[in-house]
Formats: sequence, structure tokens, C-alpha cells
Amino acid sequence: MSETSDAFDLVVIGAGPGGYVCAIRAAQLGMRVACAEERETLGGTCLNIGCIPSKALLQSSENYSRVQHALAKHGITVGDVTFDLSQMMKRKDEVVSANVKGIEYLFRKNGVTWLKGRARIAGQGLVDVAGKLYQAKHIVLATGSESTPLPGIEIDEKTIVTSTGALSLERVPKQLVVVGGGYIGLELGSVWSRLGAAVTVVELQERLLPTMDAELAKQAERILARQGLKFRLNTKVLASERTNEGVALRIAPGNGGPEEEIRAEVVLVAVGRRPFTNGLGLAEAGVRLNAGGRVETDDQFRTNVPGIYAIGDLIRGPMLAHKAEEEGVAVAEILAGQAGHVNYNAIPGVVYTWPEIASVGKTEEELKAEGVDYAVGKFPFSANSRARTMGDLDGFVKILAERGTDRILGAHIIGPDAGTLIAELALAVEFDAAAEDLARTPHAHPSLNEAVKEAALAVANRAIHI
Repeated sequence: MSETSDAFDLVVIGAGPGGYVCAIRAAQLGMRVACAEERETLGGTCLNIGCIPSKALLQSSENYSRVQHALAKHGITVGDVTFDLSQMMKRKDEVVSANVKGIEYLFRKNGVTWLKGRARIAGQGLVDVAGKLYQAKHIVLATGSESTPLPGIEIDEKTIVTSTGALSLERVPKQLVVVGGGYIGLELGSVWSRLGAAVTVVELQERLLPTMDAELAKQAERILARQGLKFRLNTKVLASERTNEGVALRIAPGNGGPEEEIRAEVVLVAVGRRPFTNGLGLAEAGVRLNAGGRVETDDQFRTNVPGIYAIGDLIRGPMLAHKAEEEGVAVAEILAGQAGHVNYNAIPGVVYTWPEIASVGKTEEELKAEGVDYAVGKFPFSANSRARTMGDLDGFVKILAERGTDRILGAHIIGPDAGTLIAELALAVEFDAAAEDLARTPHAHPSLNEAVKEAALAVANRAIHI
């Protein structure tokens, strides 16, 4: 029997980036806030088994790769280079621990109550957390997502793994097959390729990164292939079978054709993520889901049930941590009577391979489908002086601007620190800036950001350095 406990203005279910940010912002705005989380630590998938640990391993493996392949050009000679996988994993865990403890500190600082345990909606304005009932004037669902399973592939997190298992392998596999050529597959494939695995990426679509600009994806394929990754595009996985050496996958062309078998010591399934709604009591509460299993909300994140809101991976839009954070802030401000708002066109997406890949706004394919008349400005990093001093010459900056108004509609970067450079372009989209605005803005020399300025100049065929 549930026991009635405290009452709150807001109970947030889920302490990932969307949930914990929502809780903190609501507390800043004077609400009495609790956040329920079933994990032993705060931070959700992102901080515990997603964004943060993957970036820690990406950085460690990139450091190892640079020592092997890049330092000699700088006149730095080293002897035999080895790596300690256990130390890499230890450092990854330390980075995760520091981040999740930081969220605990922020909860204490802002007076957010952490309700530990599995939570579900138990009735109108009621949340059950580990058998205790809490009253809530408002409830925000922020439980995020989980890896999407693939029919015919049974996950054991040892030989057939999701991103969770791929972040904790005890040794480098001789062969790794990655099923899925999106963000997660390319990042984790890069980690293990740098450390010595023979990596093959199997992707159902005819190109990598299906949601990103096609030209960007094509360049990424060329660069990553040069780094040693192999790609089987337009290919579907039919079934798997465990062997003494690992896994045998049965694959076939996506448009029909003869089946074949490929073998690997480890298989990573990274075909996307699905909203995590199990056990939340949504059906009993009457919360409506769409055909894709996402919670239906209006423009103010309200579900069809009064007092219940949803954000992040649970609702429409890209499944990105920073998208969830923006929605968490917005819904907290809406509940406080303010005008919370998210500009979805200004949400960047970043793939943390090397070089990095980043996009914001519309792709060329989207603009063509919408019949928009646009101009393209492009500038290669091979013509950027800072990139030359770094020895990172791959890639380009590409800006798409509306003809007539010159308004920036989208921007796409593949190159060094693209994930940082995209912020300037996200700001431009947010403020409806014109390419001319960026072109007239002084950029420090020498800097990678000059490639952004030159691409803006190139929209009007005025680039100086090419």
C-alpha cells in the first residue's frame, strides 16, 4: 500500500538533461520541486551511459591516434606507442562520476528534492515513487529514451551490444560490426577503430547520417573510410547467430538481392532510440501517445491530461540532450507564467568523430523539397590558415541562405572543432541573421572561425581566400 508523503508544485520524472535542468530552473523560479530518478546516480542516459562516457573515450582514442599518426609531421618523434584500455575506462568512469556528482550538488544548491526510485503517475496530481505517494500540482515527464532493438538480434551486452555495452568492452575486438550509420554508430565505431578493431558499418539507407545534409554525409564517408572504417550501405541485417568466435550476421541488399554472411567478434546495434514510457502509468492516466510511441504534446509541452507535461526524447523532435535541456527550461518558465519557447530550427546536431560533423537549420534536401530558392556559400578548411597550422585540412563550412532576403536557413560543417564552430551559426539562425551579417563581422586571425566568415562571403561569391 502506498504511503502519502510531501506535496510539491512540480514533480519531474527522470533526471536526465531535460529533467534535471527543468527541476533546477523551476526551483530558481520559486517552485517547490522534486525530481524522481530510479538510477543510483543523476544525469540520465547522457551523463551515465551516453554522451559523457562516449566523449571521454573518443578523446582518449583520438589522443592515441594523434600520437601514432600526426605528431611526426610536427617534428615530434616517439617510440613504440601503446595504450592501457583499463586506464581509459577508469578515466571515463571518473569523468562520469564527476559530472553526476555535480548534478547532486546543483540539486542541493537549488533546493531540489531527489526522490530515489522508480516513478509512475498514480492518479490526478499524484506520483508514486518506490511505494510512496507525492502530491504534485504539475508533473513533467522526462524519462528519455532507450536503444531501439532490431528484430532477429538478441542483445546480451557482451558479444551483441548496445551503446551501453560498447562503452564498457573489456578488450578491443578484432572485428566490430556496427549496425547503424548514425551519430552513435560512427562515434563508437571510431573509438574502437582507432584502438585497433576492424570496423564495418552496416547501414540500411544509401548514405550515412540520413538526417544530415547529403554533401556533408558523403564527405564524412570518404574521410572515415580513409581512417580505416568500412561501409556496407543500402544493406539490411536479417538475423544473427552466435559462434565460438563471436557473431555471424546474415545481411542482404536493402533493395533485394543475394544474402551473405559477415562475422565479427562483437556487434554493436545502433539503429536509433525509442521513447522510454514503460511503467509510467501513462495508459492508466489517459496520456495519449502517437503512432511512433511518443507522448503527444502541444506547443507548450502539455499532454492531453491537465497538469501533465512532457519533454525531451519522449516527444517530437531530435533526440538530443541539449534539445531536452531547452525544453526543460521552457516548460519550467511556462509553469511560472513566463513565455518559455524553443526555436527548433536553431538546435544544432554534432557527431564527435574526427573531424567533427555539425549541422543547424535546414539541409539542401529539405530546402529543395520545400521549393525554397537559396544560395550556397562554401569554404574549405584546406584554405584556412589556422587549420593549416594544426594540420587538419579535411572538410568545409557550408552556409545556405535564402535568395532575396539573404537570411541564413541552414549551416553544415565537417572539420576541426565543428561542434564548437556551429554555435555561431546556431546564433545566426536564432536571430534570423543574414549571411551578410556574418560576412561583415570581424573574426580573429588566424582562427578556424574565419572559415565561417569566408563561407558567408561565398554566399555572394565574395570569398577572399579561395
